[in-house]
Amino acid sequence: MTAITHVVQYSGGIGSWAAAQRVAAEHGTGNLVLLFADTGVEDEDLYRFLAESAAQLGAPLVRVADGRTPFEVFTDQRFLGNSRVAPCSAHLKQRPCRRWLEANADPARTVLHVGIDWAETRRTPAIVKGWAPWTVRFPMCDQPHPTKGQMLDWARALDVTPPRLYELGFAHNNCGGACVRAGQRQWKHLLATFPDRYAAAEASEQRIRADLGDVAILRERIRGQSRPLTLTELRRRQPDTLL
Repeated sequence: MTAITHVVQYSGGIGSWAAAQRVAAEHGTGNLVLLFADTGVEDEDLYRFLAESAAQLGAPLVRVADGRTPFEVFTDQRFLGNSRVAPCSAHLKQRPCRRWLEANADPARTVLHVGIDWAETRRTPAIVKGWAPWTVRFPMCDQPHPTKGQMLDWARALDVTPPRLYELGFAHNNCGGACVRAGQRQWKHLLATFPDRYAAAEASEQRIRADLGDVAILRERIRGQSRPLTLTELRRRQPDTLL
């Protein structure tokens, strides 16, 4: 009988790392694949973490990439991604992963593992539907339910240094901290922590605004009315900014 292949969507986040640990503990690593979709704008330390953690597991790390960055996708789609709609996920993560699965993973003999946890179980039906015909499992939705801090400590206990964005105060290790799905708090934190990354995102937003008009990644509500809030305006409101 042909063995089942277990493919973990390996984003570089601590949740997908913990999911891979659970899959390896249950099924071994002989048929385990860590599938990483590269957006091209990740923090440098994410790649160190991927290599180090894959070596610790003893499983192959497979990189796929569309070749574009999120803002290049927004330009091509003529749509600026935001916290509500972000086409970069489909173009830079889902589609490259699906192409790899279609070429390398028989749906009848493959299980796809996604690292969302019990707090996001509302998302599971759409994920299962979206990845059909592959079977999808969610290892971190099973008991016990570790906190993010506990998962980070778990990695350290295995001599795997967690990604530095967590230590720097970011909630997620994706897109170098400049994720368009993030809110004002994270963008302010990005400005303080990586002003060069903020400046690059601000410039990209301005280029897209020059083409599409009054659009922005962020929004704010004033006297009950929602309106775009540009990264330029958000930066100008911050004290002591050097940009």
